[in-house]
Amino acid sequence: MLMMDLINIIIGMIILFIGVLIGVAFLTLLERKILGYIQIRKGPNKLRFLGILQPFSDGIKLFSKEQVYLNFSNYYYYYFSPILDFLFLLTIWMLIPYYFNMIMFNLGVLFFLSCTSIGVYLLLLAGWSSNSNYSILGGLRALAQTISYEVSLALIMMSTLFLIMDFNLMKLELYQQNIWFMFLMFPLSMIMFSSMMAETNRTPFDFAEGESELVSGFNIEYSSGSFALIFLAEYSSILFMSMMFVLIYLGGFSLNLMFYLKLVFISFMFIWVRGTLPRYRYDKLMYLCWKVYLPVSLNFMLLYLGLKMILI
Repeated sequence: MLMMDLINIIIGMIILFIGVLIGVAFLTLLERKILGYIQIRKGPNKLRFLGILQPFSDGIKLFSKEQVYLNFSNYYYYYFSPILDFLFLLTIWMLIPYYFNMIMFNLGVLFFLSCTSIGVYLLLLAGWSSNSNYSILGGLRALAQTISYEVSLALIMMSTLFLIMDFNLMKLELYQQNIWFMFLMFPLSMIMFSSMMAETNRTPFDFAEGESELVSGFNIEYSSGSFALIFLAEYSSILFMSMMFVLIYLGGFSLNLMFYLKLVFISFMFIWVRGTLPRYRYDKLMYLCWKVYLPVSLNFMLLYLGLKMILI
Protein backbone atom coordinates (compact mmCIF):
# COMPACT_ATOMS: atom_id res chain seq x y z
CA MET A 1 0.00 0.00 0.00
CA LEU A 2 1.32 3.43 -0.94
CA MET A 3 1.97 5.94 1.85
CA MET A 4 -0.53 8.33 0.23
CA ASP A 5 -3.27 5.68 0.42
CA LEU A 6 -2.53 5.15 4.10
CA ILE A 7 -2.69 8.89 4.79
CA ASN A 8 -6.01 9.11 2.90
CA ILE A 9 -7.46 6.25 4.96
CA ILE A 10 -6.36 7.91 8.25
CA ILE A 11 -7.82 11.28 7.17
CA GLY A 12 -11.06 9.52 6.14
CA MET A 13 -11.26 7.80 9.55
CA ILE A 14 -10.73 11.10 11.38
CA ILE A 15 -13.50 12.75 9.31
CA LEU A 16 -15.77 9.77 10.07
CA PHE A 17 -15.06 10.05 13.83
CA ILE A 18 -15.81 13.79 13.78
CA GLY A 19 -19.06 13.06 11.89
CA VAL A 20 -20.02 10.41 14.46
CA LEU A 21 -19.40 12.84 17.35
CA ILE A 22 -21.52 15.55 15.71
CA GLY A 23 -24.21 12.93 15.03
CA VAL A 24 -24.15 11.89 18.70
CA ALA A 25 -24.45 15.55 19.77
CA PHE A 26 -27.58 16.06 17.68
CA LEU A 27 -29.00 12.65 18.70
CA THR A 28 -28.98 13.85 22.32
CA LEU A 29 -30.78 17.04 21.24
CA LEU A 30 -33.32 14.98 19.25
CA GLU A 31 -33.92 12.76 22.28
CA ARG A 32 -34.49 15.70 24.63
CA LYS A 33 -36.87 17.38 22.17
CA ILE A 34 -38.88 14.19 21.50
CA LEU A 35 -39.09 13.30 25.21
CA GLY A 36 -40.13 16.91 25.87
CA TYR A 37 -43.03 16.73 23.41
CA ILE A 38 -44.04 13.25 24.67
CA GLN A 39 -44.24 14.75 28.19
CA ILE A 40 -46.05 17.87 26.86
CA ARG A 41 -43.22 20.35 27.34
CA LYS A 42 -40.79 22.11 25.04
CA GLY A 43 -37.33 20.62 25.68
CA PRO A 44 -34.16 22.68 24.96
CA ASN A 45 -35.18 25.84 23.08
CA LYS A 46 -33.06 28.73 24.38
CA LEU A 47 -29.63 28.44 22.72
CA ARG A 48 -30.00 29.85 19.20
CA PHE A 49 -32.68 28.51 16.86
CA LEU A 50 -34.73 25.70 18.55
CA GLY A 51 -31.91 25.09 21.06
CA ILE A 52 -29.63 23.78 18.31
CA LEU A 53 -26.43 24.67 20.21
CA GLN A 54 -27.57 22.97 23.45
CA PRO A 55 -25.45 19.77 22.97
CA PHE A 56 -22.26 21.82 22.48
CA SER A 57 -23.10 23.92 25.55
CA ASP A 58 -23.57 20.73 27.59
CA GLY A 59 -20.28 19.32 26.29
CA ILE A 60 -18.33 22.46 27.18
CA LYS A 61 -19.95 22.51 30.62
CA LEU A 62 -19.08 18.86 31.34
CA PHE A 63 -15.49 19.02 30.12
CA SER A 64 -14.79 22.26 32.01
CA LYS A 65 -16.08 20.94 35.35
CA GLU A 66 -13.64 19.83 38.05
CA GLN A 67 -12.55 16.19 37.90
CA VAL A 68 -13.22 14.29 41.14
CA TYR A 69 -10.41 11.97 42.31
CA LEU A 70 -11.66 9.28 44.68
CA ASN A 71 -9.41 8.34 47.61
CA PHE A 72 -10.40 4.65 47.62
CA SER A 73 -10.71 4.02 43.88
CA ASN A 74 -8.33 1.95 41.77
CA TYR A 75 -7.15 5.15 40.19
CA TYR A 76 -5.69 4.13 36.82
CA TYR A 77 -8.54 1.75 35.98
CA TYR A 78 -11.06 4.32 37.20
CA TYR A 79 -9.51 7.08 35.08
CA PHE A 80 -8.84 5.18 31.85
CA SER A 81 -11.90 2.88 31.54
CA PRO A 82 -14.26 5.64 30.19
CA ILE A 83 -11.56 6.74 27.71
CA LEU A 84 -11.01 3.18 26.46
CA ASP A 85 -14.76 2.54 26.28
CA PHE A 86 -15.19 5.62 24.12
CA LEU A 87 -12.22 4.72 21.88
CA PHE A 88 -13.48 1.17 21.33
CA LEU A 89 -16.92 2.42 20.31
CA LEU A 90 -15.33 4.83 17.86
CA THR A 91 -13.20 1.99 16.49
CA ILE A 92 -16.28 -0.10 15.65
CA TRP A 93 -17.40 2.70 13.30
CA MET A 94 -14.59 1.70 10.92
CA LEU A 95 -16.97 -1.09 9.90
CA ILE A 96 -19.31 1.30 8.03
CA PRO A 97 -18.95 -0.09 4.47
CA TYR A 98 -18.04 3.01 2.46
CA TYR A 99 -17.09 2.37 -1.15
CA PHE A 100 -14.05 4.63 -1.01
CA ASN A 101 -11.14 5.68 1.17
CA MET A 102 -12.01 3.37 4.06
CA ILE A 103 -11.00 0.01 5.49
CA MET A 104 -13.39 -2.68 4.23
CA PHE A 105 -13.39 -5.83 6.35
CA ASN A 106 -14.11 -9.21 4.82
CA LEU A 107 -14.73 -10.39 8.39
CA GLY A 108 -16.72 -7.32 9.49
CA VAL A 109 -19.37 -9.18 11.50
CA LEU A 110 -16.69 -10.98 13.57
CA PHE A 111 -14.96 -7.65 14.23
CA PHE A 112 -18.27 -6.15 15.39
CA LEU A 113 -18.96 -9.04 17.80
CA SER A 114 -15.38 -8.91 19.15
CA CYS A 115 -15.47 -5.16 19.85
CA THR A 116 -18.89 -5.29 21.54
CA SER A 117 -17.61 -8.15 23.75
CA ILE A 118 -14.60 -6.06 24.84
CA GLY A 119 -16.97 -3.19 25.71
CA VAL A 120 -18.52 -5.40 28.42
CA TYR A 121 -15.19 -5.68 30.28
CA LEU A 122 -14.64 -1.93 30.18
CA LEU A 123 -18.11 -1.33 31.59
CA LEU A 124 -17.45 -3.78 34.45
CA LEU A 125 -14.03 -2.20 35.00
CA ALA A 126 -15.62 1.25 35.32
CA GLY A 127 -18.05 -0.08 37.96
CA TRP A 128 -15.46 -2.08 39.92
CA SER A 129 -12.67 0.51 39.94
CA SER A 130 -14.91 3.20 41.50
CA ASN A 131 -14.95 1.04 44.67
CA SER A 132 -18.54 1.96 45.49
CA ASN A 133 -21.26 -0.57 46.33
CA TYR A 134 -23.74 1.03 43.94
CA SER A 135 -21.31 1.14 41.04
CA ILE A 136 -20.20 -2.50 41.55
CA LEU A 137 -23.85 -3.64 41.61
CA GLY A 138 -24.59 -1.60 38.49
CA GLY A 139 -21.52 -3.02 36.74
CA LEU A 140 -22.47 -6.62 37.59
CA ARG A 141 -26.02 -6.13 36.37
CA ALA A 142 -24.80 -4.53 33.16
CA LEU A 143 -22.34 -7.40 32.65
CA ALA A 144 -24.99 -10.11 33.11
CA GLN A 145 -27.46 -8.29 30.85
CA THR A 146 -25.01 -7.50 28.06
CA ILE A 147 -23.45 -10.98 27.94
CA SER A 148 -26.91 -12.61 27.93
CA TYR A 149 -28.18 -10.54 25.02
CA GLU A 150 -24.93 -10.86 23.07
CA VAL A 151 -25.69 -14.59 22.74
CA SER A 152 -29.09 -14.01 21.13
CA LEU A 153 -27.68 -11.13 19.05
CA ALA A 154 -24.96 -13.39 17.62
CA LEU A 155 -27.47 -16.17 16.84
CA ILE A 156 -29.82 -13.72 15.09
CA MET A 157 -26.93 -12.40 13.01
CA MET A 158 -25.97 -15.98 12.12
CA SER A 159 -29.39 -16.45 10.49
CA THR A 160 -28.57 -13.55 8.17
CA LEU A 161 -25.04 -14.89 7.58
CA PHE A 162 -26.46 -18.24 6.50
CA LEU A 163 -28.52 -16.43 3.86
CA ILE A 164 -25.60 -14.46 2.40
CA MET A 165 -22.80 -16.96 3.28
CA ASP A 166 -20.31 -14.13 3.95
CA PHE A 167 -19.01 -12.02 6.87
CA ASN A 168 -18.65 -8.94 4.67
CA LEU A 169 -21.23 -6.21 5.37
CA MET A 170 -21.01 -5.02 1.73
CA LYS A 171 -22.70 -8.24 0.58
CA LEU A 172 -25.86 -7.35 2.51
CA GLU A 173 -26.72 -4.69 -0.08
CA LEU A 174 -26.34 -7.11 -3.02
CA TYR A 175 -28.70 -9.65 -1.46
CA GLN A 176 -31.37 -7.05 -0.61
CA GLN A 177 -31.74 -5.37 -4.00
CA ASN A 178 -35.12 -7.04 -4.67
CA ILE A 179 -36.50 -7.55 -1.16
CA TRP A 180 -35.37 -6.38 2.27
CA PHE A 181 -34.47 -9.03 4.82
CA MET A 182 -36.94 -7.42 7.21
CA PHE A 183 -39.80 -8.89 5.15
CA LEU A 184 -38.13 -12.31 5.02
CA MET A 185 -37.21 -12.31 8.72
CA PHE A 186 -39.79 -10.08 10.40
CA PRO A 187 -39.96 -11.85 13.82
CA LEU A 188 -36.15 -12.02 13.95
CA SER A 189 -35.81 -8.32 13.10
CA MET A 190 -38.08 -7.40 16.02
CA ILE A 191 -36.07 -9.66 18.37
CA MET A 192 -32.90 -8.06 17.01
CA PHE A 193 -34.25 -4.57 17.72
CA SER A 194 -35.14 -5.34 21.34
CA SER A 195 -31.80 -7.19 21.83
CA MET A 196 -30.03 -4.06 20.57
CA MET A 197 -31.87 -2.00 23.18
CA ALA A 198 -30.77 -4.45 25.88
CA GLU A 199 -27.21 -4.44 24.50
CA THR A 200 -27.00 -0.63 24.65
CA ASN A 201 -28.65 -0.50 28.14
CA ARG A 202 -31.61 1.53 26.90
CA THR A 203 -35.15 1.76 28.26
CA PRO A 204 -36.99 -0.52 28.98
CA PHE A 205 -33.79 -2.48 29.73
CA ASP A 206 -31.69 0.26 31.40
CA PHE A 207 -30.84 -1.76 34.53
CA ALA A 208 -27.17 -0.77 34.46
CA GLU A 209 -28.30 2.78 35.23
CA GLY A 210 -31.37 2.01 37.35
CA GLU A 211 -31.73 5.47 38.91
CA SER A 212 -34.56 4.48 41.25
CA GLU A 213 -32.70 1.60 42.90
CA LEU A 214 -28.97 1.98 42.06
CA VAL A 215 -28.52 5.78 42.13
CA SER A 216 -27.31 5.89 38.49
CA GLY A 217 -25.57 2.50 38.57
CA PHE A 218 -22.03 1.83 37.36
CA ASN A 219 -21.30 5.50 36.51
CA ILE A 220 -22.30 6.92 39.91
CA GLU A 221 -18.77 8.09 40.81
CA TYR A 222 -17.99 9.62 37.43
CA SER A 223 -18.34 13.33 36.79
CA SER A 224 -17.20 16.02 34.34
CA GLY A 225 -15.20 14.70 31.35
CA SER A 226 -15.32 11.00 32.37
CA PHE A 227 -19.12 11.09 32.58
CA ALA A 228 -19.26 12.88 29.21
CA LEU A 229 -17.15 10.10 27.62
CA ILE A 230 -19.43 7.36 29.03
CA PHE A 231 -22.44 9.34 27.76
CA LEU A 232 -20.87 9.75 24.29
CA ALA A 233 -20.01 6.04 24.16
CA GLU A 234 -23.61 5.06 24.98
CA TYR A 235 -25.13 7.31 22.34
CA SER A 236 -22.57 6.40 19.66
CA SER A 237 -23.44 2.73 20.31
CA ILE A 238 -27.13 3.59 19.77
CA LEU A 239 -26.27 5.19 16.43
CA PHE A 240 -24.07 2.23 15.47
CA MET A 241 -26.73 -0.33 16.40
CA SER A 242 -29.24 1.65 14.31
CA MET A 243 -26.81 1.49 11.39
CA MET A 244 -26.34 -2.28 11.85
CA PHE A 245 -30.12 -2.76 11.83
CA VAL A 246 -30.38 -0.79 8.57
CA LEU A 247 -27.50 -2.77 7.04
CA ILE A 248 -28.92 -6.16 7.99
CA TYR A 249 -32.68 -5.68 7.54
CA LEU A 250 -33.46 -2.46 5.68
CA GLY A 251 -31.61 -2.76 2.39
CA GLY A 252 -27.92 -2.56 3.31
CA PHE A 253 -25.58 0.37 2.71
CA SER A 254 -26.17 2.83 -0.09
CA LEU A 255 -24.65 6.27 -0.46
CA ASN A 256 -27.88 8.22 -0.64
CA LEU A 257 -30.21 10.21 1.59
CA MET A 258 -32.57 7.24 2.09
CA PHE A 259 -29.91 5.28 4.02
CA TYR A 260 -29.42 8.12 6.49
CA LEU A 261 -33.18 8.67 6.85
CA LYS A 262 -33.60 4.99 7.73
CA LEU A 263 -30.76 5.31 10.27
CA VAL A 264 -32.40 8.37 11.88
CA PHE A 265 -35.77 6.57 11.96
CA ILE A 266 -34.33 3.56 13.85
CA SER A 267 -32.57 5.96 16.28
CA PHE A 268 -35.94 7.71 16.72
CA MET A 269 -37.48 4.31 17.59
CA PHE A 270 -34.95 3.93 20.44
CA ILE A 271 -36.05 7.32 21.80
CA TRP A 272 -39.77 6.66 21.22
CA VAL A 273 -39.55 3.43 23.24
CA ARG A 274 -37.83 5.34 26.06
CA GLY A 275 -40.65 7.90 26.21
CA THR A 276 -43.40 5.26 26.07
CA LEU A 277 -42.48 2.11 27.99
CA PRO A 278 -41.72 1.66 31.72
CA ARG A 279 -38.64 -0.23 32.93
CA TYR A 280 -38.78 -4.03 32.91
CA ARG A 281 -38.16 -6.14 36.01
CA TYR A 282 -34.64 -7.61 36.05
CA ASP A 283 -35.69 -11.26 36.43
CA LYS A 284 -38.15 -10.84 33.55
CA LEU A 285 -35.35 -9.43 31.39
CA MET A 286 -33.25 -12.56 32.00
CA TYR A 287 -36.27 -14.83 31.49
CA LEU A 288 -37.02 -13.09 28.19
CA CYS A 289 -33.46 -13.65 26.98
CA TRP A 290 -32.83 -17.26 27.99
CA LYS A 291 -36.36 -18.71 27.79
CA VAL A 292 -37.78 -16.80 24.80
CA TYR A 293 -35.16 -15.15 22.57
CA LEU A 294 -32.54 -17.91 22.74
CA PRO A 295 -34.80 -20.83 21.65
CA VAL A 296 -36.62 -18.69 19.07
CA SER A 297 -33.39 -17.42 17.49
CA LEU A 298 -31.93 -20.97 17.48
CA ASN A 299 -35.02 -22.34 15.73
CA PHE A 300 -34.99 -19.56 13.15
CA MET A 301 -31.28 -20.15 12.57
CA LEU A 302 -31.97 -23.82 11.79
CA LEU A 303 -34.90 -22.81 9.54
CA TYR A 304 -32.78 -20.41 7.45
CA LEU A 305 -29.91 -22.91 7.31
CA GLY A 306 -32.36 -25.51 5.97
CA LEU A 307 -33.75 -23.01 3.42
CA LYS A 308 -30.24 -22.19 2.23
CA MET A 309 -29.39 -25.87 1.82
CA ILE A 310 -32.59 -26.44 -0.20
CA LEU A 311 -31.94 -23.41 -2.44
CA ILE A 312 -28.33 -24.45 -3.08
